[in-house]
Amino acid sequence: MSPFSKRSAHDLEENALTSALRARRAKGKVVDLTVSNPTTADLSPPPLSETGRLALAAPGCAVYEPLPFGLPEARAAIAESLGGTVSPDDVVCTASTSEAYGWLFSLLADPGDTVLVPSPSYPLFSFLAAHAAVRLVPYPLRYDGAWHTDLAELGRIAAAEPRARAVLVVSPNNPTGSVLTAHELEAMLDLGLPVISDEVFARYPLGARRGPFFSAREASRGLVLVLSGLSKEAALPQMKLGWIVLAGERALVDEAKARLEVLADTFLSVGAPVQHAARTLLEEAHGPRDAIVARTNRNLARLDEVLAGTAATRLFVEGGWYATVRLPAILSEEEWVEALLERGVYVHPGAFFDFTESPLVVISLLTPEPDLDEGLAVLASTLAWALEEPVASTKK
Repeated sequence: MSPFSKRSAHDLEENALTSALRARRAKGKVVDLTVSNPTTADLSPPPLSETGRLALAAPGCAVYEPLPFGLPEARAAIAESLGGTVSPDDVVCTASTSEAYGWLFSLLADPGDTVLVPSPSYPLFSFLAAHAAVRLVPYPLRYDGAWHTDLAELGRIAAAEPRARAVLVVSPNNPTGSVLTAHELEAMLDLGLPVISDEVFARYPLGARRGPFFSAREASRGLVLVLSGLSKEAALPQMKLGWIVLAGERALVDEAKARLEVLADTFLSVGAPVQHAARTLLEEAHGPRDAIVARTNRNLARLDEVLAGTAATRLFVEGGWYATVRLPAILSEEEWVEALLERGVYVHPGAFFDFTESPLVVISLLTPEPDLDEGLAVLASTLAWALEEPVASTKK
């Protein structure tokens, strides 16, 4: 009998793409078009300033204050950073958004219960759900020139899942860049389920948005739990401060807070230095954020320029750091990714994010411009090669 749990039985074998990437890097430079770490992306100004460094060494950091929801000054700073429409009392500090997911899965679901999640979306959810012993059931995002939630299908899925306990949304979505609308949120709340809204990319408009960003924090009914953190808000993933903002019907919010307090008090995971520095880090966040928004939109325009006149198209996007590119079906998605990697460019296949359409690749627009230009030049030449050569795909 194994001494280990089933939930920890992940596939530990290196996947084929990771093996191929490692082998290609052994031969020479690979241009990485999947960059997601803002602290190594050559941003100016850098995410952590000298003022921020000093704030992390404030005298209060030497005192342990075990408060389940976090220090009052940190919660107030977070609330103020969201525009003053949020009460600090409705802010719960966590060590990360990943931890916040774990707490919320424990708050809302028993082992074996289900959470409805968008597809395509971020692959981390399956790992978080496995460790919480909950089951994920996907609901579709549809593309018809822009992304939207298939609300009719979501309703059918919810009705067929008696153990459904929550609907999860990501707005802007990673990687589609789609954003939640007020109409979609209302339809989700009509299902009678709590809504978990991951809004870590909310500060990053990209391309031509169809309207102003709508936050699920505006909900006045049901139970809505909105996630974000310094990782994206201030481009400081190493600071390990996330948060949950509770919104909706007051009675439900208050009961959720009472239950969350026990969970938070069990772990007390957020460090003192980052809480004492939260106000400074959030006040200075506009500099690196603005730099990222400027870069991602320049890179999006550059991508469109390179793709113009080719057989590839870029899907509509409204926020975040990523662009999804549809490639001609003369090759399979796997073959496209392999062909690019052979030429020294690494991209993520759409399959990583559970896209149903193929072939697609996902490109990070956080990539420094010189690397992006180099990678896009290879993409353009690979497109020309594939369409000129008599290549027949064998991996449909």
